[in-house]
Amino acid sequence: MLPDLPPLPALTHAEAELIDRYLEVVDLVGRINPARHGDTYGGLRAAQALVSRATALRDALTLMHQRGESELHAPTLARALRVLDGERRTARVTVPPLSDS
Repeated sequence: MLPDLPPLPALTHAEAELIDRYLEVVDLVGRINPARHGDTYGGLRAAQALVSRATALRDALTLMHQRGESELHAPTLARALRVLDGERRTARVTVPPLSDS
């Protein structure tokens, strides 16, 4: 049985779109990360997909700005990212720590 996840915080449609597009970009950048194990073809495919996902992220932010949503509510958005496994997903973007072996 799956553990009960905390509910997503209340988000506007635009905020939910921003979170979804951001995590898509993060996932792709994590696949491209040269400090992580992978192959060049997988990185190439992720880089190709990154163009359209970055455009979608830009569009989500543009829409928020046009609607007058001038501030990001960081605590609420951070909660949403945590519920959606954002900590693990963003960790793939960083340089892994040195191993002692």
